[in-house]
Amino acid sequence: MGTKFSEDVIPLTDLKVNPGRVVKHATDVRRPVLLTSRGRGVAVVQSVHAYEAAEEERAFMRAVVAGLADIEGGRELTLAHAKARLGLK
Repeated sequence: MGTKFSEDVIPLTDLKVNPGRVVKHATDVRRPVLLTSRGRGVAVVQSVHAYEAAEEERAFMRAVVAGLADIEGGRELTLAHAKARLGLK
């Protein structure tokens, strides 16, 4: 889900005045909120759930890239060899 600039860009002063409302908004809409100061983005507020999901996705993508690099570099195992190495039948 992308940022909706009409709803998710909030001046930093709004966070100072009512932090609970900003956090509730980020949690309710399941999108990050961009905090601005003098018209420039300075920080992002997002729910813990959204942060954890994004971290899991980044870790998965890093693993995919590493796996593709291993294949390209000739560092691969057959399924049978991998099972034997892990002690699986």
